[in-house]
Amino acid sequence: MPKLETTFQYIDTESGLNTLITRLGQAERIALDTEADSLHHYFEKVCLIQISFDGNDYLIDPLSKIDLSGVLDVLSTKVLIIHGADYDLRMLRTSFGFQPQGEIFDTMLAAQILGYEHFGLAALIQRYLDTTVTKQGQKSDWSVRPLSPMQLDYAYTDTRFLEVIANRMTAEMDKVGRCDWHRETCQSMVLATAHDTIRDPDDLWRIKHIGQLTRQQLGYLRELWHWRDQEARQADRPPFKILHNQHLFTLATWTAENPDQPVTGAGPLPRHINGKRLELLKTAVQKAAALPEAEWPEIKKRVRSKEVFPDDTKDIDALREECARIAKSLGITASVLAPRAAVKSVIRGDARTIEDIITHGPLLSWQATLIEPAVTRIMTIRDERERAMNAATDAPTPSSLPPAVDVSAS
Repeated sequence: MPKLETTFQYIDTESGLNTLITRLGQAERIALDTEADSLHHYFEKVCLIQISFDGNDYLIDPLSKIDLSGVLDVLSTKVLIIHGADYDLRMLRTSFGFQPQGEIFDTMLAAQILGYEHFGLAALIQRYLDTTVTKQGQKSDWSVRPLSPMQLDYAYTDTRFLEVIANRMTAEMDKVGRCDWHRETCQSMVLATAHDTIRDPDDLWRIKHIGQLTRQQLGYLRELWHWRDQEARQADRPPFKILHNQHLFTLATWTAENPDQPVTGAGPLPRHINGKRLELLKTAVQKAAALPEAEWPEIKKRVRSKEVFPDDTKDIDALREECARIAKSLGITASVLAPRAAVKSVIRGDARTIEDIITHGPLLSWQATLIEPAVTRIMTIRDERERAMNAATDAPTPSSLPPAVDVSAS
């Protein structure tokens, strides 16, 4: 098994950064990756930026107090090769205000468009370079300094192979006429990462699997969630490291049923929930217990689609089958061609043209073009079905017919 030799340069000084900026100016394409600390801190941040170009690998340390504005300005103008770029671009934007102006080549999206069953970076490195890389260090705390040799080795491996992989993928996509598909998909992804999704504050605390809770129990869950969030903020730890969702769920249901019992009756709490933190937990439970019924959270019931769109099930199933058939013929998964939610939206939006499909899906133009003939057929069948139903409804019943005329008397 071949092993590619390389060395990397660790950039943590202004002079080293200035030298790198000069070299970057001559590069056309740059492989990029980031490491963040979201698994270890509430306020996540970029802790390391890895770039590779012209056969050289660099690790830039944002925590070393160097001014990154110059290097980020140069990077924003370049073609960037990134694997799973959506997370990296979001983190670079929230940490530094970074907005790419050049093209993004996402190797993970390319793998999906080419129909690869395994599209993780390690799988692509194995596929194209017959090289096995370790993922040790992936979940380590990247905010701690100094970084270990294992972390450093993991970090530069994430970019050192990307340009070779991107070149071979481009050749494969060009051979089957999918370069435009990939380019449009990457552009859509970049637009999606340019802003944050604004969530309803009343939805933030509604964790999974709460559909069976009563309004009173939801009141306890809401207060406990806000207690956990505040503790996580103050400790700068991810909320799950204060209390897992399942433990939060159990605690909410038990305290609602046993408001006068100690919170420990729901089961042992993690050892770090003690002292002031434990007292604040008890206060949250007491606050929930004191809520009048009128202030209990409402139960948000999902409206069943059959109640809103009673006649669309047959057409949605038909389009899903068509999309699955088309995707199979192309060697890609149906979700890459048209996700299930998009199929429903196309039918329920009564899409008739490629523009309609793009708008209602929403889908990209290459996706809409591929499924448009199937959409047209299904909509035509639906129109014929509705005309037949209307004709049957409008047909006169025997009681409404005029009385027969007896012509024999004449």
